[in-house]
Amino acid sequence: MDNKNGSMLRIAILGAGAMGSIFGAELTSKGIDTLLIDVDQPLIKRLNDSGVVIRRAGKERQVRVRATEDPSSEAPVDVLLVFVKCWATRDAMALARPLLGSKTFVLSLQNGWGNGEEIARQVAENRILLGVTYHSGTVISPGIVDHTAVGTSYVGPHRGDEMTVAGAIAETFTMGGLPTEATPKIVDRIWRKLMLNVAANPVAALTGLRSGQLMQEPHLEQMMKTLAREAVAVACASGHAFDADETINYIRESLAAAGSATASMRQDVVAGRPTEIDVITGAIISAAQRHGIDVPLNRAIYALIKGYEHGRDAGKSA
Repeated sequence: MDNKNGSMLRIAILGAGAMGSIFGAELTSKGIDTLLIDVDQPLIKRLNDSGVVIRRAGKERQVRVRATEDPSSEAPVDVLLVFVKCWATRDAMALARPLLGSKTFVLSLQNGWGNGEEIARQVAENRILLGVTYHSGTVISPGIVDHTAVGTSYVGPHRGDEMTVAGAIAETFTMGGLPTEATPKIVDRIWRKLMLNVAANPVAALTGLRSGQLMQEPHLEQMMKTLAREAVAVACASGHAFDADETINYIRESLAAAGSATASMRQDVVAGRPTEIDVITGAIISAAQRHGIDVPLNRAIYALIKGYEHGRDAGKSA
């Protein structure tokens, strides 16, 4: 993997939603060879015809990108960046198979816990990297994305401690305008963001509040603190040392920084898509069961989201 010249590193992004479009636009605008992949044919046509429009802090810019819904004629890439929803990972990876060469690495920046294991069904574990990003975005309309928050991304190996590839990807992303750090402790980073998502995402999905509003309502603030404390207990039992009060402060600061951003799970609810509750709250519940820890509030909010999805789907078929 040669990242001394960004144009020599070929990147494909699986999923042209908000985050895929933001990363695709940033990397492309810096001259890095980037391909967006999605199954939404009208969106792909729009991206190829007009590019993607990124709105940020009252400013708007249009970036011409390259996109396809059929990568079968494309050559293998150096890095396949996965940004699809967790429930679409298996089918999306099958679609992207033509891009997976003997030297291709797959990086998941998806929400939640368990994406690496799903990708490992189709890719050798030593070719998988995991990460988190603190960028956030909302699709305004096809091809138009509001880049609601800018932050650092973190990447590291799914298994082992070999950091060469993670370092090369971090350097390339940073050169592409997306500050990224490589870390051998990526699992701790994933757990940390998981606790943010556990506390905020389901609550935002059910209330419709923006990120910056969530902890301003006293009843919700108390609920989110309890969700976080349950998650911290599970993380500690799983071998990841977190302090509950520090974690709550991190959640509060992260939500304040996100301001008017719409949580991803709320976006899923509005769009009528399945949520990612299984790899967020569901991951905490599964780990809690393994360690004999009771997480009653997380179980309750998981049931509410599942109940909402069931009711919505039943209404569609009625």
